[in-house]
Amino acid sequence: MTSTAGGAGQLLAISDLHIGHPENRALVERMRPGSDDDWLLVAGDVAETVSAVSWALETLASRFRKVIWAPGNHELWTHPSDPVTLRGVARYEHLVEVCREIGVITPEDPYPLWEGPGGPVAVAPLLLLYDYSFLPSGCTTKDQGLEYAHGTGIVCNDEFLLHPDPYPTREAWCRARVAETERRLEALPDYLPTVLVNHYPLDRHPTDVLWHPEFAMWCGTTLTADWHRRFRVRTMVYGHLHIPRTTWHEGVRFEEVSVGYPREWRKRAEPPGQLRLIAPEEVGAR
Repeated sequence: MTSTAGGAGQLLAISDLHIGHPENRALVERMRPGSDDDWLLVAGDVAETVSAVSWALETLASRFRKVIWAPGNHELWTHPSDPVTLRGVARYEHLVEVCREIGVITPEDPYPLWEGPGGPVAVAPLLLLYDYSFLPSGCTTKDQGLEYAHGTGIVCNDEFLLHPDPYPTREAWCRARVAETERRLEALPDYLPTVLVNHYPLDRHPTDVLWHPEFAMWCGTTLTADWHRRFRVRTMVYGHLHIPRTTWHEGVRFEEVSVGYPREWRKRAEPPGQLRLIAPEEVGAR
């Protein structure tokens, strides 16, 4: 774990920038910190190509004191538009190296310690994936769940673009990531609270509001359902659902910080691309 003083800054968060859309790229071009001491958490789905991910994160890293990235499923896609054809773990490791070259913290780096207002907290970016355990009602196996999803026409593009190589399945990769991440989080001091940053929520409850409940299969794993209690979580930061909101679960704050696609954010009253305040917490925020 590394320690970097946060000064008088803020710990801010955003996700699902999807800069393949020109309107979203423009949001990143305009994104600025409120002070020289602000940190930014980016909870995945920046873009589908390595060059676009690198541009966005390098742009943000040039403005914020520290940028901390947790990958989403879109970064892990082997997309036909990307000349980088790496798959699975090799693609992820390549993205980690790209981030290190531009000074962005990844799940493979020591967890930084936020010591600014609202600290100290360990900030842990995670890559956990999913294992099809958020099954549709009435389904008891992955095969049943996928059959149901195909019947509704709601199937995540991960099934075609997110490869688990060298693992045999995406759920096998998920389980390996969960085990390794659990080991690292257990090694943190017992007195230290955490902010966990993952593309998917640690608990299933945020998926209860999905328009298409079957999509929950691609939204996390039951293996992390107690992590918000076990690891002294102050705030759980996630994206993926494109439903920005705050929920409280067993006394723990869950923040969905997505920008989403232009067709989605145009319908909202608030301006798009607003950074969410994670620390210090606003008085009476609950």
